[in-house]
Amino acid sequence: MKNKVGISILVLVISGCVLLSAAFIVGGFFLLKAQKNYIAPTAVITTAEPSTESATPIEEGTLSPEIIKQMDQIQKEVQTNRGLNQKADLDRALMTPEELEEVVINDFFKDYTDEDAREDGKVLSTLGLLEPGFDLHQFYLDLYSEQIAGYYDQETKEMYVIAGETFGGMERMTYAHEFTHVLQDQNYDLENGMKLNDETCEADTEYCAAVTALIEGDATLSETQWFIKYSTKKDKQDLLTFQNDYSSPVYDSAPAFMKQDFLFPYDQGYAFVETLYNAGGWQAVDDAYARPPISTEQILHPEKYPSDTPVKVEMPDFKSMLGDGWSELDNNVMGEWYTYLILAQGYSDRFQMDDEAAKTAAEGWGGDTYLYYADDDSEDYLFVWRSSWETPQDADEFFSLSADYGKARWGIPSLDQNNRITWTSDTDGQITMRKAGKEVLWLMSSSKSISDSALQLLTGFNN
Repeated sequence: MKNKVGISILVLVISGCVLLSAAFIVGGFFLLKAQKNYIAPTAVITTAEPSTESATPIEEGTLSPEIIKQMDQIQKEVQTNRGLNQKADLDRALMTPEELEEVVINDFFKDYTDEDAREDGKVLSTLGLLEPGFDLHQFYLDLYSEQIAGYYDQETKEMYVIAGETFGGMERMTYAHEFTHVLQDQNYDLENGMKLNDETCEADTEYCAAVTALIEGDATLSETQWFIKYSTKKDKQDLLTFQNDYSSPVYDSAPAFMKQDFLFPYDQGYAFVETLYNAGGWQAVDDAYARPPISTEQILHPEKYPSDTPVKVEMPDFKSMLGDGWSELDNNVMGEWYTYLILAQGYSDRFQMDDEAAKTAAEGWGGDTYLYYADDDSEDYLFVWRSSWETPQDADEFFSLSADYGKARWGIPSLDQNNRITWTSDTDGQITMRKAGKEVLWLMSSSKSISDSALQLLTGFNN
């Protein structure tokens, strides 16, 4: 899934709406992929760094003195609150929604091809997260055009806020969020120091999902505190008006898992950073940049950070078994977050497991590896997902709910005995789930012969 890491260091409109609701309800803030290679989101899309060659935003030299004054003031306030200092000059600009659409099409996704989207779609469809044939590429273009409220370009060191005719409460709040990213980058070097770059994120999506959650959670808490401490009465009114008037038809139509994953860095990231902050203030958050989280498990369970690290799960080489004409489309880690999404957020409510049951089943995750191969000349495929669990009981819980998921999705199994369960599907081929000790296997392929050959290479599951 090429974009399971996603575009980071941007602020999403929908996250601002959620934050706003909590701020006015409780007087404080509770805020809310994509590359699980597809994917955020949890939330993050690993594409080229955004540039603005195709757009002509309103640059700083043409901003009104009043807007410049407001930006400068917000920067001072954020630095005072966050405790980080600006170390270099910053290019700033406003961008219209129309200009943003150009950037999304021509820059954010210029290296994400239709073929990339088709390959991601195959993997996500196999996992039951996307309906077969879903136009993932166009949906991303539409979704990000609708949802981005601002972004900081860590390559060109430029910051953009999406604005209409005014620099009102929504834009000012967005500016506080994005300026926090400026401070993060200038103090910690997001691309090289934190390794939030294409090369790292393609190889280790769990790490990038976790680091993105730290970065966005930090910016969200900073933005939240700025709003509570410094926002004006007009800011609050502007945001309430925006929330009441705002609609998000593209986001509302998104597949269930994508809605959750889109918000992962803001929602779960905020909760993670808030836990650090409550324990040790901003210093504890700063310390996390020296020892960043490495898995979505650590984000979901802050008490497991930083000591509970994933185990490495080895896989055999299936390529020699499959022969010429087969390509490896994906090789990565699913993580606790995507394990939950697969069980609870499938494209059909027919096989969506109970949300709390899915969270419980995913909680004991200890590590995993998954592989996806496709035949270049046919629809044949092989998907292998081997997961390790912290205790045999955790493996039992995951295997049990996996079996329930399979029965809901593929019907009555052809084999169900001794920690083995198999289905034969007209659409998905041969599906096998097995448990051995603390490990669970999901194996899906287009035919029984491919499945049987793959099983022979999987030590511990081939008896």
